[in-house]
Amino acid sequence: MTADDLGTTGELSAAQATALATIAARRHELSGWCATIFDFGETAWREYRSAEWYVARLRAEGFTVEEGSAGMPTAFCAEWSNGEGPVIGLYAEYDGIPGNCQAASTRREPRAGLGFQAGGHTDPHSGLGIAGLGGALAIKAAMERHGLKGGIRFTGEPAEKVRGSKPIHAAKGYYDGLAAILSFHPFYMLPMCNTVRWDTHCGAGWSMVYRFLCDAPERWGHSDGQRDGAPIPQSHSAIRAPGANDALNIMFMTSKSLRDSMLPHQGGWSISEAILTAGQATADNQPAGLAELQYMIRVPTIAMAEAVTAALDRNAEAAAAMTGSRWERHWVCKSRPGLANHAMARVVWQAMQRLGAPVWDDAATAVAREIQASLGLQPMDDPFIPEMSRLIAPEAAEAILRRDLAPSQTHSTSDDYTDMCWHAPTARFYIARPALRAPEGFAYPSWVMNALGGIPATIDPMVERAAQVLALSALRLIEDGAARDAAWAEFRERTGGGPGGADWIPPLCDYAPPTGFRWPEYVTTARGRDWWIPSAMPGA
Repeated sequence: MTADDLGTTGELSAAQATALATIAARRHELSGWCATIFDFGETAWREYRSAEWYVARLRAEGFTVEEGSAGMPTAFCAEWSNGEGPVIGLYAEYDGIPGNCQAASTRREPRAGLGFQAGGHTDPHSGLGIAGLGGALAIKAAMERHGLKGGIRFTGEPAEKVRGSKPIHAAKGYYDGLAAILSFHPFYMLPMCNTVRWDTHCGAGWSMVYRFLCDAPERWGHSDGQRDGAPIPQSHSAIRAPGANDALNIMFMTSKSLRDSMLPHQGGWSISEAILTAGQATADNQPAGLAELQYMIRVPTIAMAEAVTAALDRNAEAAAAMTGSRWERHWVCKSRPGLANHAMARVVWQAMQRLGAPVWDDAATAVAREIQASLGLQPMDDPFIPEMSRLIAPEAAEAILRRDLAPSQTHSTSDDYTDMCWHAPTARFYIARPALRAPEGFAYPSWVMNALGGIPATIDPMVERAAQVLALSALRLIEDGAARDAAWAEFRERTGGGPGGADWIPPLCDYAPPTGFRWPEYVTTARGRDWWIPSAMPGA
């Protein structure tokens, strides 16, 4: 990349100027919308209110919206066209994480009426999605005012935390026919802050649920399949069968050993697990009939994901055989590793250079200092980390990222934007979110980052800047045919000819949307609306 490549591209076009003015005019709306989604705090595959909000908002803004796209109840696909021309892909994510319920407050407290175990936004996807929406509305306004031909496809992507929707949308064709795709994420690791990914993109992310079922406990211990003479099938002898809980426990422990053996603790590789269901009975004379254990695999290559899956399958088979159970594997996600596109990265980087890093004002500083004081720290004059307020060139960030990676490792960490990369030229960029300086030897508790992601004074600068970068980049691609041609030439070169080419990886999704599992969610009962695990125990 030359100095000219890194420079700006002259004056803003009239359309780009209109887009920036639109975002400035709607700044207060964006802030309120971000707070709304943050307060919903919904989690993977259960983002009902969030998806409903987006669908209603997009329709009010003149988009045609398909609800439940690709068979996913909380997904959507919104489209707007101003005539024949290039269509740019953007998206919203809006899922949070269980156990991260935090109010938009400078002290640790759950959102009103909930306990800490309810869902909450961590990255935060609340800001990610509203930045995408703000960018889309600005692009639309500019195209309408200046008569630019083309369109916008804005997808609603649920369950990103389990890498859920994008592999399914990809397999169903929702990213086909796009001129380019822009992918924004709040920064979550250094040096990927106020920069664009260059060569080392995210790797493969595979997730599955192992289901153990003990549906014939009376056969336990009888090689001929006959009961022990008891006339009642649910006799007390059936409780002697280990059952599904034991199968889950054996699977859990043996796979922990597998995890430690297969993956070194560096390079952004990981296997993590979560128990979705267990027990399915009170302490009566029956064994657990159903237990489910979810795994998430983050590895650089598909071959590694296949190897880990094969080992997990062997563990599941052994656990089931030992406990009088049977086992099933159900896919949650099979996402592909990412594909670089330097031409796209340049377009976004040039927009970032023109705009600069986000700026946090005195109100944001006061919030940060109040949090520090609430933790017993001496409030700092400048409480934010310096990386928030400066840009880092893509190649410089790449060089720092590579320091901790083996030369042979082509990808690091995991995110399902990577599935988009194989259908149109894609840029992945990161804008700073608020993060606090820490005194030596001190680590902030996780609620601090969550709260900063919900307080308007601290999160709005990120949302506004990301929306601006999206708008400028998209309009550049719509107005500049040479930029689009360069991105597509590189895409075809890297894939061996484009979709279906010799080096192109087709969608791996060969499963139905995994929405039927016991994913954590909010429920409404005679007790009112609460998290599925009640926030207050009787007598507490």
